[in-house]
Amino acid sequence: MANVKLAITQMASQNDWSKNCDKAELLVRQAAKAGAQLVLLQELFDGDYFCIEQHAKFLANAKELKSHPTVKRFAALAKELGVVLPISVFERAGLAHYNTTVIVDADGSQLGYYRKSHIPDGRGYQEKFYFSPGDTGFKVWQTAVGTVGLGICWDQWFPECARAMALMGAEFLLYPTAIGSEPPNPNYDSSSHWQNAMRGHAAANIMPVLASNRVGKETAPDGRSDIFYGRSFIADYQGEKIAEMNRTEEGFKIHEFDLDAIGNLRRSWGIFRDRRPELYDALLTLDGKTKVMIHG
Repeated sequence: MANVKLAITQMASQNDWSKNCDKAELLVRQAAKAGAQLVLLQELFDGDYFCIEQHAKFLANAKELKSHPTVKRFAALAKELGVVLPISVFERAGLAHYNTTVIVDADGSQLGYYRKSHIPDGRGYQEKFYFSPGDTGFKVWQTAVGTVGLGICWDQWFPECARAMALMGAEFLLYPTAIGSEPPNPNYDSSSHWQNAMRGHAAANIMPVLASNRVGKETAPDGRSDIFYGRSFIADYQGEKIAEMNRTEEGFKIHEFDLDAIGNLRRSWGIFRDRRPELYDALLTLDGKTKVMIHG
């Protein structure tokens, strides 16, 4: 048996690096005390979600990974507590900027990083101004608690991302997130759609899925706001929600999984045995007809 306890967190930003990191650290400590072996923090947890509108001054907040203060602080915390921590940060790499998550193992070692592949661009979520599309490709990591696959926010809407990580050997999927109100249509609540998309990944790939979102109202310098709806959750290998937070609470939820039993079930179903990759050419196109040219 390979029983592991996995935790999600949820918190509101205070628009202050030290305060945000203090709050996130407290949640990690509380979850670890409750037995969590991996704790998932939300996307860009160390500050406000600065992508509501386009403001060049925020580009100065990006830091190189080798000297990133958030990575350093939480890598030390992971080592102290003996927990696996994915650390979501704003990365600068030369003249490029990325939305990046560093995977830190339970001994504090950095196993690698993933750069967000799918970058949204719309009112309230103008990320293309700040982030280049990730160049790492989808990845998995063998950690102290099992093989982890991770996508970042908008990645969670793409079944190709989840299936790629499953094929690469992921035993569960993680999605740090920042999503809430939809400025083009203030009356539309996308939270159930958001959950259902990821629950589908869990069911289709027969593996647990965890998503950590933020809560609270955050306002850009020009006065425009997003209200993040929380609803962070854990889904089991059938896509059933087994833990969920509400729209305003801050805290954590934890659940224990037997990854060996789930892995045996995943193999026995035959959904990976019966795949037909030779029929999936349309997935390599944007229009369903013309293959995308891959350079490099």
